Amino acid sequence: MGCIYCNPRGSGTGAHSEGISISGQVDSGIRFLSRGFRCRKFIAYFQAFTNTYAPVAELARIYDEALQRPEIVGLAIGTRPDCVPDPVLDLLERTARDRLVWVEYGIQSVHGTTLNRIRRGHGPEAFFDAVTRTRQRNIPVVAHLILGLPGESPEDMVETARAVADSEVWGVKLHPLYIIRGTALDRMYQRGLYSPLTEEQARDLTLAVLGSLPSDMVIHRMTSDPHPEDLSAPTWMLDRRGVRQRLEQAMDDRDFRQGMDYCTPPSD
Repeated sequence: MGCIYCNPRGSGTGAHSEGISISGQVDSGIRFLSRGFRCRKFIAYFQAFTNTYAPVAELARIYDEALQRPEIVGLAIGTRPDCVPDPVLDLLERTARDRLVWVEYGIQSVHGTTLNRIRRGHGPEAFFDAVTRTRQRNIPVVAHLILGLPGESPEDMVETARAVADSEVWGVKLHPLYIIRGTALDRMYQRGLYSPLTEEQARDLTLAVLGSLPSDMVIHRMTSDPHPEDLSAPTWMLDRRGVRQRLEQAMDDRDFRQGMDYCTPPSD
């Protein structure tokens, strides 16, 4: 059934659904980024859907295919925390011996009631277990958090940030919830059962969450860029550059610093 907000075609470009091979996607990405940004080294990002949900031999094949070109220096693997059995982590540990590897887990919220409400399919304990087993193999972890989930208060979102910080993940990706046409969340929105965050609300919540994260934690993302043809609401998210600029201006105006509200957890 999937989460109430998930785009059935997945995030990113959808290249795989168009029949483009892993190596073909890598070649295309290298050409584009080399030409437009003069990049020379790259990380292959397995983003859409669950990228550890296959037999280990198949995962090894596709990861190896992505690493064939010498310009690819590492892998970023996006997945669910309930889809990383130990043999998969062992494979990633072997890969990480000579390449950069990190794993991205979608937790969204540490509140079990919220995860049930959004039909996440697992509880918060799956995330913390996956983080522990991944970090034991010296593989960095990035946590995905969503602001504005149905039924959550600002205090709930800050509590999620603090719990994720205490888990000692390496990085965080953060974005406000947006509504994709045709999803269960869109039906809730059309019936008046859910209202997305305003830009001002999202800005305040972003700063509250960032203030609760350690100053040395890597923030990989603070906004998002939904496909315009898929987006039902909020439309302000389509102005990605403007949203980023106004967020940075708010940081300057408020003399904001990441970690300014972070409290180091007590030692055992």
